[in-house]
Amino acid sequence: MNTKVTKKSSINLKTLWYLSIFSVSILFVLWLLQIMFLSFFYEKYQIKNTEKVASTILQMKEDKIEDSEMLAYKYNVCIEIDYDDGTFEKYNTMMNGCLLSRRENLKEYIDKVKNSNEKVASSKVIGTDFETRGIIYAVKNNGYTAFIFSPIEDINSTSVILKDQLIYITIIIMIISVIISYYLSRKITNPITNITKKAKDLGNGNYNLMLEESDIIEIDELSNTLNEVGRELSKTDEMRRDLMANVSHDLKTPLTMIKAYAEMIRDISYKDDKKREEHLNVIIDETDRLTILVNDILDMTKEEANADFLKREEYDLVNEIKNIISKYEIIKETENYKILLESPDEVLVKADKSKINQVIYNLINNAINYTGDDKAVTIKISEEANDYLVEIKDTGKGIDKKDIKYIWNKYYKQEKNHKRNVVGSGIGLSIVKSILERHSYEYGVNSKKNNGTTFYFKIKK
Repeated sequence: MNTKVTKKSSINLKTLWYLSIFSVSILFVLWLLQIMFLSFFYEKYQIKNTEKVASTILQMKEDKIEDSEMLAYKYNVCIEIDYDDGTFEKYNTMMNGCLLSRRENLKEYIDKVKNSNEKVASSKVIGTDFETRGIIYAVKNNGYTAFIFSPIEDINSTSVILKDQLIYITIIIMIISVIISYYLSRKITNPITNITKKAKDLGNGNYNLMLEESDIIEIDELSNTLNEVGRELSKTDEMRRDLMANVSHDLKTPLTMIKAYAEMIRDISYKDDKKREEHLNVIIDETDRLTILVNDILDMTKEEANADFLKREEYDLVNEIKNIISKYEIIKETENYKILLESPDEVLVKADKSKINQVIYNLINNAINYTGDDKAVTIKISEEANDYLVEIKDTGKGIDKKDIKYIWNKYYKQEKNHKRNVVGSGIGLSIVKSILERHSYEYGVNSKKNNGTTFYFKIKK
């Protein structure tokens, strides 16, 4: 397989290259217009001026025809007015340079114009390189015919001067292009080089970038983005360290207790049935905690990797919640917890049943952990216009407003010293968030200090 290799170059070279192309293009146009097409544009200009004089004469009244002299001086032309009675007047600013003074050379053209029925005769370039070249134009009016001659000067000397000037202009523009390209490249590459250096520091674990602001909007936005990335990575790294410390703590504690109680059974209580039963129950409880923690970590890993595809199916949400509540019969009987359900008889939804069950399990566990002395947890389902609102409420101390936005983080703790929950692993709400976001369901929490907490999510109909 052929691999196409793209040749790369620095911004300095690219800036110089592009500015050079731009400068050469401008110079090419200048040379083209000022040298190659100079005579063409000059001739066009003279024709336009001659036509303007002719148009002015055509609009003159007969008693104002003397004003032609002013036109001759203004536009540097010579004008001859031939009256129908055979007389004529000349307004000449060029002396012998006016070809109208040599009527024998123009007899054929003059006769043709006079015998024509058209008021305006088209312009005509006359003369040769060895005599005065110019443009002749004729207009007929009541009682007279006007001939206008505009000279076309030799512009070779002008062209030579322009060539000399353009050579100097070319050199100056190329020097300016190099200076500007150097300035621009330094202006752009310096902050980019700094950003690149700081970005490499991210890979080395230095997240405090503190990139300076730039006067270039795009580079400034890039700097701000990297600064924000650094701050987020710093938070993520801190959370990762906390997670490892907390998971290690939660793994070590039950393992230590299992080992300790197993040794007690082996050395002390193996003959005492009552003591042995108590010690075995402790081992079973700690094993259950360990199982919950490991399962939650596995679930969290799957959710973050999106390893499990959502298997949406239609089912009765109320019936599923009743089945989930039945799993808590033991703690309801032994610890007097009350789990209440307020809902319609049937609520049909289409979602991943196992994932939504996991959400409800985690929210009930969280409510059990933090509910008040009445040990009451309320699950409420209500119908809205486009959704079913599911609420799980406890009667605990509530959550500080400043802490609410962090509770979905893994192992977020309001107190610095981590405490193990009654039930759960500390990452349940993170799993809840991931599942609900994958379903694109709205979710949130409402809480007031000393007035309980309500977690909610909305399942689309």
